[in-house]
Amino acid sequence: VQLQASGGGLVQAGGSLRLSCAASGDIGRIDTMGWYRRVPGKQREQVASVMESGSTNYADSVKGRFAISRDNAKNTVDLQMNNLRPEDTAVYYCNARIRPSTTYMYSDWRGQGTLVTVSS
Repeated sequence: VQLQASGGGLVQAGGSLRLSCAASGDIGRIDTMGWYRRVPGKQREQVASVMESGSTNYADSVKGRFAISRDNAKNTVDLQMNNLRPEDTAVYYCNARIRPSTTYMYSDWRGQGTLVTVSS
């Protein structure tokens, strides 16, 4: 199983970016998909997550500004980030809880990070 993330970059405060992540490989079922971010010296923060049913959850710091969506047929999850702030600067990782087709067990997977830099 692999998660491939893309879409990071440099943007000015108030701007927007869209992150995308695609899961591939031996996938039987995907439970939760989401994005977390990491800033050196700070605790990891789960920014947003979406369940297979479409139910979403957001960190308070991004509510009203970020929107997560997933395509169950394509095994993808996107994060639309609007009204970005300098404090959103971080490395963003997609993560997912996946059950390979050959097992009954779910495991947590994450993609490579993508850097988002918001300038003031």
